[in-house]
This record gives sequence, structure tokens and C-alpha cells, in this order.
Amino acid sequence: MFMKVSLVRAADGLVTSAQIEKAGKMLLPSLTDGWRFNFKKHSKTHGLETYILVTTNSPEVIEGCLIFQMKDRTEPYMAFIEIAPHNRGENKQFERVAECLIAFACRESFKRGEGAFKGWLAFDVMEERKEDEIRLMKLYSQKYGALRFGETTMVIPPECGEALIIKFLN
Repeated sequence: MFMKVSLVRAADGLVTSAQIEKAGKMLLPSLTDGWRFNFKKHSKTHGLETYILVTTNSPEVIEGCLIFQMKDRTEPYMAFIEIAPHNRGENKQFERVAECLIAFACRESFKRGEGAFKGWLAFDVMEERKEDEIRLMKLYSQKYGALRFGETTMVIPPECGEALIIKFLN
């Protein structure tokens, strides 16, 4: 199973064909590869599903990674999301990586969420420094329409999730 998406090459604005797919036998990134999360380790946890975003030209290079779970079999939850180190900063290779992965998680929230949780995507923002946490929460609010729920939890409501799906997955 995979979902076709489009990334934008940062250097020249060229639209590049890519896809989000369930992580198979590919070696997942970890802290030793310059990533902030150890996807190699977390992907082995029961109940977590790991997805990778790769371009069709270079399917061996992971551009971003997402770990999704269904809490209590009803609540869609984005456990981990990260863009590859080479897609950060001034010299990043591709844009829209995080947007595509978050839109994909929102899509899953509509498909798999149950009852009052259908279409709502929950996640936690936890950083070592409080100011980084606040900055990131502000970004999620402005860019994705996420609402703060409690101390570290945020949720993307259905209407915002739907807008992300339309913009980044269709």
C-alpha cells in the first residue's frame, strides 16, 4: 500500500513525484544517522505503524518518517514525525515533506478513527527546552490548524485535516 504525493525540490522548485508507504524491510533511520528519533527502535513497538516518504527517483533515500498508532483502537495518534536531516535548514533538498506526512496521518484519522475521534488527529509536542516546545506548538497551530489540548497534547480538527488532505494528497 502506498500513497502518491508530490514534493518540491528546494533548489529549483521542480515538482518531484514521491510516495508514502509502509516501512518494509528498508533500514529505518535512527539517532546515529542524524535523526532526532530512533525510528529503527520505535518501529518494533507493538501497535505502532511506521511509514516512510521516498521519491520515485530515489526510493532508497528516506525523505521523512511517520509513526502512527490507534490508541485504544479508537483514537488516531501521530506518535512520531520527522523530516530527514537533509530536508532541514537553508540547504534542504525537498519541501512539503512534513505537510504530506501530516496530511497522510489526517487521512488515516478519518479512515480509522471511531466515534468522537473520527477525523481528529492527536499528537504530543515534547521538546527538551520549553521555548522550543512553544515555538513548535505555534508552528503546528499556524501551519496545520492544530489546537492545544492540555500541557503537551495538540489535535488537528477534522476541518483542518480535510484541508491538508485536499492540498497535499490530491
